[in-house]
Amino acid sequence: MHCVKCYCEPQRSKRKVFGKVSCRNIKQDCPPAKCAQPVLQPGHCCKSCPDGYTEPPPLESVFDGYEYLMEKEGDLHKSYNDRSYHLEPTDTRTDFVALLTGVRESWLPSSSGVARARFTLTRTGLTFSITYKRFGRPSRVVFLDSDGNTAFEFRVPREDTDMICGVWKNLAKSHLRQLQAEQLRVSMVTANGRREEITGNVIKHRALFAETFSAILTSEEEHSGTGGIAMFTLSDSENNLHFILMLRGLITHTHTGALVPIRVRLQYRQHTLREIRANISAQDADFAEVLSELNSRELFWLSRGQLQVAVETEDNNPRMLSGLIAGRKSCDLLQSVMAGGEALSPTKTGAVGSAIFHLHDNGTLDYQVQVVGVSSRVIGVSLELKPRRRAKRSVLHELTDGWWEEPGVAGGRGRGSVARLEARHIHMLLQNELFVNVATETHADGELRGQVVSLLYSGMDAQTHELPVPLAGQLVAPPVSTSVGGHAWVALDDRCHLHYDIIVSGLSKSDDLTVNAHLHGLAEIGEMDESSTNHRRLLTGFYGSQAQGVLRDLSVELLRHLDQGTAFLQVSTKLNPRGEIRAQVHVPNSCEFGSRGDVVEEAEFDDLVFVRDPEELRKDPLTCFFEGEHHTHGSHWTPHYNACFNCSCQKRTVICDPVICPALSCPHTLQPDDKCCPVCDERKDQKDNKAAQKPDEHPEGCYFEGDQKLHAPGTSWHPFVPPFGYIKCAVCTCKGSTGEVHCEKVTCPALTCSRPIRRSPTDCCKVCPVEAPPLEEEEPMQGDGPRPCKFGRSFYQHSERWHPRVPLVGEVKCITCWCDHGVTKCQRKQCPVISCSNVVHRDGKCCPECEDSLSKEEEEILAKTPYKRKAWTH
Repeated sequence: MHCVKCYCEPQRSKRKVFGKVSCRNIKQDCPPAKCAQPVLQPGHCCKSCPDGYTEPPPLESVFDGYEYLMEKEGDLHKSYNDRSYHLEPTDTRTDFVALLTGVRESWLPSSSGVARARFTLTRTGLTFSITYKRFGRPSRVVFLDSDGNTAFEFRVPREDTDMICGVWKNLAKSHLRQLQAEQLRVSMVTANGRREEITGNVIKHRALFAETFSAILTSEEEHSGTGGIAMFTLSDSENNLHFILMLRGLITHTHTGALVPIRVRLQYRQHTLREIRANISAQDADFAEVLSELNSRELFWLSRGQLQVAVETEDNNPRMLSGLIAGRKSCDLLQSVMAGGEALSPTKTGAVGSAIFHLHDNGTLDYQVQVVGVSSRVIGVSLELKPRRRAKRSVLHELTDGWWEEPGVAGGRGRGSVARLEARHIHMLLQNELFVNVATETHADGELRGQVVSLLYSGMDAQTHELPVPLAGQLVAPPVSTSVGGHAWVALDDRCHLHYDIIVSGLSKSDDLTVNAHLHGLAEIGEMDESSTNHRRLLTGFYGSQAQGVLRDLSVELLRHLDQGTAFLQVSTKLNPRGEIRAQVHVPNSCEFGSRGDVVEEAEFDDLVFVRDPEELRKDPLTCFFEGEHHTHGSHWTPHYNACFNCSCQKRTVICDPVICPALSCPHTLQPDDKCCPVCDERKDQKDNKAAQKPDEHPEGCYFEGDQKLHAPGTSWHPFVPPFGYIKCAVCTCKGSTGEVHCEKVTCPALTCSRPIRRSPTDCCKVCPVEAPPLEEEEPMQGDGPRPCKFGRSFYQHSERWHPRVPLVGEVKCITCWCDHGVTKCQRKQCPVISCSNVVHRDGKCCPECEDSLSKEEEEILAKTPYKRKAWTH
């Protein structure tokens, strides 16, 4: 049984997963022997040439292993290599591919269309790029699970292009498992009069990590339902072109043999340059081979997208697939951040450069470059190779066509095209092996430098249509001389949610890579108070070189600053907590209170409050209903039942937090009737009562946007930030003279212990734990008393019972824990079995009850009331 291979395949039936064993004879997959009279060796499945026969060693394909990536750095200078050469970690993303062809079993006529879909799985979702041939513009892309049900549907926008870009976010765990097990399918359907459909399996493939050229193979036959894709890459040191073919429909049931002879041709304008003959099996139509030693003409035609690959069966009814070879197409963006820390001789000038590229099928490379904050005039911007030696640059092309200097920014911009990019350089570009260097008068070898890296598509249309905004130390107030630089894309969607994607470069490995990004809205146009933090919103904290996300529930003030161009995006580090690099952000918008609306003049509607239609609120699935009123998602208000609470609506859930009063330092306090927190009694503190005679310069007080309340001058409070509630780590004060709100972070006292703890998850400052008295050392067998139990940060004695406490939830009374000789045991309350149909869960109860049952209090009242008990007995 050496020649039978078995697999365990998962099967699903009525929500249960079980295994099914499938076996097949692998003799059918035997390759043809190179000699004339092969023999079958004992214990082997396939015939082979007898001993003594030597065949030329085959060219190994780079797709057969990951050694290809390792060879790139072998002959380069290691110290420089380790510092600036960037390769994305392979454990954070996984690539998949799908070949989509016509459906033969469907009631629809089989399509001639062929599509190639590439997928990248990250922690946030599944990104996909789809290109297609001989197929109308699809109306939707549908992902199907192993049962044939729709797992996700993507509506294709109406654009005149053969590329589809999309993101499937928040995959369910079941879909993730099916994706990893190659059980998902993807299909596309056209929206034109003749409805067509093409479909294919989503699979992993060993060629995806090294692919730099590709081709979609189509048939000239109508409704053939056949197609294929070809993936190519160049060897690192020699001009060998490695390729893998994925074919479907080329071999039909009419082929009776186990192996089918095919002919693969490399052509230029129907002229055959090279030809390979081989045999493929009907079960596995993939085919890999190497075209060795391409000459200069073949490499030139390859770079121009003029080479064609054709695959044809050799039988009585030959079928052929063919397609042009071009650079790998993707929705990902080729971009580079040029920073001083990446220069050949690192600099700290606070400058930054930004570049984006677009590669066409004919080898033309379009570019846009911008430079900000350089120390002197720019004398050169160039696309370069990695230097073989540290001090010797290798320039490919100058990127200074159309360069002009921008006044007031100490830099400039350039836009142009590189018309003659060689095949080798296209390969290196798509493998992240090229660099952009910016030379200035004071730094002739380069003040800024950055690697051209492919940025994964994130769903932001702004990345394909707009230049990013540069983040530079020179734009911080006051300017920071740093080696760090960055750029960012910022855009508002139809729901007025702010999408951002930030790329940072130049952070050395010794620096703290934890950086915080903040978005600043200025209080006044043209002025910036560095001590004011009223309009600062924390976006995210991130590690490494990239941060992306979505900011919802933007304030009207921040939206207005974005529209006027007076908002700033800032990245802070441990070395520069007040800002290391900054960018001015201008996002024109017409958002009003979190939704797109018409632009209104402020002079006419200063006192107008926008109120949504109650009918619209009821229909909104995210609306909260509380105290007889509907509230929109993201809104916050003071409830009627207690003015010392603040409530907010978060996706149909109402969260109410009590007002947290800050500690007062004055010796005498009083509690006003109309206030939630006590205030200092200045009448007792000042004998002459001068404070009462002092004129109030700002009698209206301060309006704070967080809790939407007017605070009296001189009062302090903890800021309220929905949906997190009150932030105890900050205290805001109303300055009576100006009416401004000044917020400061609470300063925690210095601690002397080595391991401080936070007693409660909501505490701002850590404290030193209370040291337990040391236990007397004794033999375990001589101990008279049982051992205590440690649960969380608390100790309990033997037989002691308690209810566990969960952070942000509180005491869980439905679970009881007890200490049993040093071992903590917990048990949930056992609920009786109920037989009624209407079951309800009452507040404060651990077990469900029948809806028509009475509580103990109701039964006691009923027992004391004769006429009610009499009525109950009827």
